[in-house]
Amino acid sequence: MNVIQKSEAIKAGLRKGFQDGSSKMARRKCYGYEVGLNGDLTVNPDEAQVVRWIFERYLAGDSLGKIAAGLERQGILSPTGKPRWNREAIDKLLSNEKYTGRVMLQKTISTGAVQIENDGLMERYLYAGTHEAIISDEMFTAVQQEKLSRSKEPQNQVAMKLTF
Repeated sequence: MNVIQKSEAIKAGLRKGFQDGSSKMARRKCYGYEVGLNGDLTVNPDEAQVVRWIFERYLAGDSLGKIAAGLERQGILSPTGKPRWNREAIDKLLSNEKYTGRVMLQKTISTGAVQIENDGLMERYLYAGTHEAIISDEMFTAVQQEKLSRSKEPQNQVAMKLTF
């Protein structure tokens, strides 16, 4: 088996896991959650409180920079353990449907050396009820709409990101 065949076999295996729900990617830890003894995601109460605060502050009109400064002022370490949160980490957190108790798989795809956003090139897989939600669907949707209204991108390009 050459390198290309091996790569294709790995990709096919990953896709099968996405399709049948057996992918371990669905249980990948993110800020606000821990991996329990049985491998399932469980809420980390302290981090969940921070996640809710970030969503609330964004809806109250705070910029990503203002939220980052607020987290630093409170002494809340970033997901990587640094004293400073960066805007990109906050932006990704605000876009992560995992906080609603859902998991979207194959959000990005690899084009060789580069990961790109999957904007319909390949099928995406959404699983609901895989773990406890930290925020409501309504709050998540409100934040996505607020991000859209603050965005400089044309409305039709960002609208797809709202669907989950």
